[in-house]
Amino acid sequence: MTSRTAEACHFFRAWLAEPLRVAAVAPSGRALSALMLSEISPAAGPIIELGPGTGAFTRAMVAKGVAQEKLALIEYGADFVAKLSVDFPRARTLRMDATRLRNVALFDGASAGVVISGLPLLSMTVRQIFAIMDGAFAHLHGDGVFYQFTYGLRCSVPRPVLDRLGLKATFVGHTFANLPPASVYRICRRRSRHPHRFVEGTEA
Repeated sequence: MTSRTAEACHFFRAWLAEPLRVAAVAPSGRALSALMLSEISPAAGPIIELGPGTGAFTRAMVAKGVAQEKLALIEYGADFVAKLSVDFPRARTLRMDATRLRNVALFDGASAGVVISGLPLLSMTVRQIFAIMDGAFAHLHGDGVFYQFTYGLRCSVPRPVLDRLGLKATFVGHTFANLPPASVYRICRRRSRHPHRFVEGTEA
């Protein structure tokens, strides 16, 4: 059995156990990983990953040159946490609900530059999404960026949440080479000075 097949089996078992929390039947593919990380460089600063699962995005970040020590992996599933701790021993892996993100200290008080989210926001309540976004941006510096993918037709962070927190969502891209096809959105503060590489996009 190849490592990718083993990863898919691990993910599928987790989905069978908690379908609403895991939400997808297979881990994110290489095309989606490439799209999620297309604007991220190893110099981006500390990175928080929400819902890393089997570590598809984590592995891609490390391959791109991001040091494990600069990663904080926030995962609820016990089986996933055990695997992440073995695969990325120098990253900080925390087993916790992402809605409690505001209450935890990361990176010795330093602000993060990026949040990568693999959380199934479409299966969450507005209250849960608000808590996650509020907590994430409490850890991001002023120009910090939050990346979220979705299987839906629009950004999975509702407009009222964006408005309440003073955020904007911009469409980064779509990939059909994923099961199922997915879109990626970049979310940042509305007054951010972040120099995006994508100058065109659809804002939510």
